[in-house]
Amino acid sequence: MWLDCRFTDRRTNVITTLEIETPGQGLYLFTDKVAALVGQWGMEDGLCTLLIQHTSASLVIQENADPSARRDLENWLNRLVAEGDALFSHILEGPDDMPSHIKSALTATSLGIPVISGRLALGTWQGIYLWEHRHQPQLRRVVVHVG
Repeated sequence: MWLDCRFTDRRTNVITTLEIETPGQGLYLFTDKVAALVGQWGMEDGLCTLLIQHTSASLVIQENADPSARRDLENWLNRLVAEGDALFSHILEGPDDMPSHIKSALTATSLGIPVISGRLALGTWQGIYLWEHRHQPQLRRVVVHVG
């Protein structure tokens, strides 16, 4: 779903917001949504910048062919930042609250991807993922700027 689509100049700048529903913790591929926007907007060359507007989820570019790579990443990060650490005082929203903020801080909240000849300049096996760090379903917002 696109929200607040603004064309500041059809040839140089376009900004919108994507809403992405996540059923719980995991990596969710949304490359096709971003690629469709870039194609729709007709931008030949430029930069696609993505920003997730949340502090408990992140964005990553990762392998999109073998799901075991995503599982391994999730397992590794969950071991690195374990839930239930007695040192956490920020637990208002549950045991995954503070760990989700730490995971977001360790990963990325924004990405920049070149647009060349009207296409995202991703490698063959690269995909754009929203990395949900919370267990409960969420509605996440990602700002997309192409310019």
